[in-house]
Amino acid sequence: MAMAAAVLALLPALLYPIFLVKIFCFAILAASFNFLLGFAGVMSFGQAALYGTAAYVTAHAMKEWAMSPELAMLAGITAAILLGVVMGALAIRRRGIYQAMITLAVAQMVYFVFVQSSFTHGEDGLQAVPRGVLFGLIDLRNDLAVYALAVIAFCSVHFGIKRLLSSQLGMMLVAVRDDERRALSLGQNAWGLKLFAFAIAAGCAGLAGSLSAVAFQLATLSGAHWHLSGEAVLMCLIGGLGTLGGPLAGAAVLVTMQHFLAPYGAWVQVIQGVVFATCVLTFRDGMMPRHAFAWPSRLRGASATSFAPAETFEETGRS
Repeated sequence: MAMAAAVLALLPALLYPIFLVKIFCFAILAASFNFLLGFAGVMSFGQAALYGTAAYVTAHAMKEWAMSPELAMLAGITAAILLGVVMGALAIRRRGIYQAMITLAVAQMVYFVFVQSSFTHGEDGLQAVPRGVLFGLIDLRNDLAVYALAVIAFCSVHFGIKRLLSSQLGMMLVAVRDDERRALSLGQNAWGLKLFAFAIAAGCAGLAGSLSAVAFQLATLSGAHWHLSGEAVLMCLIGGLGTLGGPLAGAAVLVTMQHFLAPYGAWVQVIQGVVFATCVLTFRDGMMPRHAFAWPSRLRGASATSFAPAETFEETGRS
C-alpha cells in the first residue's frame, strides 16, 4: 500500500498530470463494465451513454448554472444512475445477446437526444467549462489538484467494489451470475440484484464522465458514442475481465496507444486491433494476473475458472 501511494505521488513528476487523469477516468469507466459483466453477469454496451450523460449534466451545471464542482458532479452522477436504472430495468428482462442489444439501443437513443438537443451545442459540445473550487477549498485550476481528485475517485471505486464483493450482497451477486436458477430456488431476488448492480455500474460510469468534464473542461458527443462503450469492453479484455486490477491496466494500455500513436491517424485503430488480438491470444485471461490487487478474501476460495472471461460470455449467452 505504501509503495502504491509513493508511485502515485511520483507519477506527475514523470508524466503529464492530465494524461494520467484520462487514464484514471477510463479506468473507472472500464471498472463499471468489469463489475457489471465480470461479477454480476450482465452484458451492457451502454456505458458510453451513462458516461456522456454525466459529462453533459456536470458541464452544463458548472457553465450555465454556476454550480460548485462537487454539486455539479453529484448532479451528473445522479443523472447517470437514473438513466442506468431505466436502462437496466429494460435490459435485464432479457438475456444474452438480446440484453446487450437493448442497452445499445437505449444508448443510441440517448445519443440521438444529445445530437438534437440545444443545451449540448451539437457537434461543438460544451467547451470552456470552468473547473471551479472544490468544497470552497481546493482550486481545480491546478492540474495536480485534478490529478489528486482522479486518484481519490479511482481508489474509492476500486476499494468500494472490493468491499462490496467481500460482503454477503456481493456473494449473492456472484451466485446469481454463476447459476441464476439455483439462486432463485434459494429465495434470492435475481432481478433486484441485477438492477442494483446496474445502478452501481451506472454510478461508476457517471463518476468517470463527471470527472472528465471537470478535468478536460468540455463535454462532447464522442463521450456518448457507442465507440466509447467498445473501448470499455476492450480495456477490460486487455487488462483482464473479472479482475480488480484489470481495468486500470487496460486503460493505461489503451490511453497510451491513443496518445503516442496519434500521428498515425486512422492507422491507430488498426494498431489497436493488432494489439488487442495479440493480448487475447497471448494472455487468455488478460494482462493482469488473477492474484494481482488481491481478491476479496471471501472470493479467493472460488474456482479461478469461474471468473474466466470466456466462460462469463458463454454463460450470459446461454442464460
